[in-house]
Amino acid sequence: MKTEKLSVVEKVGFGAGDMSVNVMIAAMFYFMQYFYTDIFGLKPVHVGTLFLAARFVDALSDPLMGLLTDKVKTRYGRFRPYFLYLAIPYGFAVFLLFTTPDFDYNAKLVWAYVTYLFATLMFTGVAIPYISYIGVLTSDPKERLSANGYRMFFAKIANVVIVASIPKLAEMWGAGDAAKGYQLAMGFMSLVGVGLLLMCFATTRERVEHVVDKKPLREQLALLIKNDQWLVLAACCMLGTLGYAMRGGVAFYYAIYYLGGTESTAAMFTSAGIAASIVSMVASTWITKRYCKVQLFRWSQIAVGVISAFMFFAVSPGDIVMAFVVYVVLSFVVDLHAPVFWSAIAEAVDYGQAKTGKRVSGLAFGGISFCQKAGAGLAGFITGLLLTLFGYQAGETQTEFALTGIALMLTVIPGLFHALLGFVMFKYKITDRFYNDMVARGEIESESPAHTVEDMT
Repeated sequence: MKTEKLSVVEKVGFGAGDMSVNVMIAAMFYFMQYFYTDIFGLKPVHVGTLFLAARFVDALSDPLMGLLTDKVKTRYGRFRPYFLYLAIPYGFAVFLLFTTPDFDYNAKLVWAYVTYLFATLMFTGVAIPYISYIGVLTSDPKERLSANGYRMFFAKIANVVIVASIPKLAEMWGAGDAAKGYQLAMGFMSLVGVGLLLMCFATTRERVEHVVDKKPLREQLALLIKNDQWLVLAACCMLGTLGYAMRGGVAFYYAIYYLGGTESTAAMFTSAGIAASIVSMVASTWITKRYCKVQLFRWSQIAVGVISAFMFFAVSPGDIVMAFVVYVVLSFVVDLHAPVFWSAIAEAVDYGQAKTGKRVSGLAFGGISFCQKAGAGLAGFITGLLLTLFGYQAGETQTEFALTGIALMLTVIPGLFHALLGFVMFKYKITDRFYNDMVARGEIESESPAHTVEDMT
């Protein structure tokens, strides 16, 4: 198989795309639940139901978007044109998410459904091509891993900037009106996101092309189900996102109510964890050059379960210093697996081709994106139910039972999901040696020849 090296400029451009995608991810993971309950005034259980309903839309839109990228090729390539054409609609969708008209409760709920589902569709239109993009940037596993290291690094930078700055910008620009402040702050971030997506389009190109079979959806699904390694990654994606999204969604509640801080405290607490994740991205790239990436994936997630349980018992209400220290350590360990996971998807697609003799790419990436969003939706639904069960009351002094519930949702419960993820990864077998052996045997070359695609821009 012919390989292609990526320049630093192209890796940075690829990372800029994930920075843009993470404008919406940061909004949905860190702000949306808190914004809907404490600022827009929706009930936690209704917010959780909205998040779950959106995943039913994803069940259709994600695979369809994956199929579209397989079937449609433009002069810009299969994936790259969506960064150009959907950049502005994507940014507008982020702005609408934080627009809060003064309606009665039922109308507010309808508005939340309409704007959230629109944002979900725009996210699908950008994210599915983006997560598939690594497969056409290069055919070299090491270059894929390196590019994903850049990608995850820039994604975390975006998360830190957004989480740390949005509450402060909202306070400054809102002049006492939190809803207006968040609208203006996220409106600004949406403009930045549009620019970053266009930068990704301008600085990268599709240089590797896989021949795509014209298979009906039923056949592709059957082939995907036969790909045992893709199924392992899909399960890991679901479990990991459940833990990650629940912890991220409840972090503001934990910092404000359990630790007794303000929104600024919550922003510092959450962004400190994301900053630790940035260091984790760098450390992961360094470790995987010297240590098996699959083993790192497994044991880091099992360790998350242990650290999460420790945090629950070690941190008391109001103990801000201890909470910050343990949360930083936890966040560092959580994301050690991230660059490995996103590079593994392309390798699992190649494995499926080697196993069955037929390639399923678009649907494979679309399926992973669905698992990610399904995990986030389930996490939001479970969080809404648990907040209701524990008796959470927005903006009020919480009972001891509610505080304990919030602490469990930040630590033990997501930690269990991560530990289970680590054990599931013992079923994954595509190490670098395993992959290179497939290449050496010519099991991938036959249906996925790599060749240069002329850049028409």
